[in-house]
Amino acid sequence: MQITRKSPFTGEINVREIEVTSGELEAWAEGVLIQRAMPNVSPEDREFIKTGITPEEWDATFKED
Repeated sequence: MQITRKSPFTGEINVREIEVTSGELEAWAEGVLIQRAMPNVSPEDREFIKTGITPEEWDATFKED
């Protein structure tokens, strides 16, 4: 499923293809912990669903020197 979110870091609209069902998204929206609602979704993709932050933006923002 294509998930579209706005990045809080850049303000850009990002789209990612994530293997998630509408039922999983609905369960999360109704209050189920995202890890339980989407156990087969990677942590990076769950972060994107929750916040709109892509793995690339996360690495660029929090990279170690």
